[in-house]
Amino acid sequence: MYSYEHKIRVRYGETDKMGVVYHGCYPLYYEEARTEMLRSAGISYVGLERQGIMMPVTEMHVRYIAPAYYDDLLTVRVTIKQFPGARIIFHYQLRNQDEKLINEAELTLVFVNEATHRPCRIPQVLAAILAPHFDK
Repeated sequence: MYSYEHKIRVRYGETDKMGVVYHGCYPLYYEEARTEMLRSAGISYVGLERQGIMMPVTEMHVRYIAPAYYDDLLTVRVTIKQFPGARIIFHYQLRNQDEKLINEAELTLVFVNEATHRPCRIPQVLAAILAPHFDK
């Protein structure tokens, strides 16, 4: 299992008139945390794209538990529970500054060869980084 935590401060423009985070902002939080997770592991989306690998989202399941508010400091925990093959599943838990669980999600992304537009195996560079975190 591979995990990473990322902090996000809720901005005013992400909230509605009541100061509650708009539901459509959560996927942006997931993306930011996922990008930073990869960056912390030494990989960037840009680097993968330069190698001809795209990673479109194919599924997203979200559970809204409690609201987040303007200026909350959220901790986004991203976890990869299974070693990826042609797809990678990211699990998310968002907690506010009081450690209250406010949101959970699971996103599936597929590794796609840019030239053929067909699914492909996990890039070797990413596999090498993740492999030590999973039982053989």
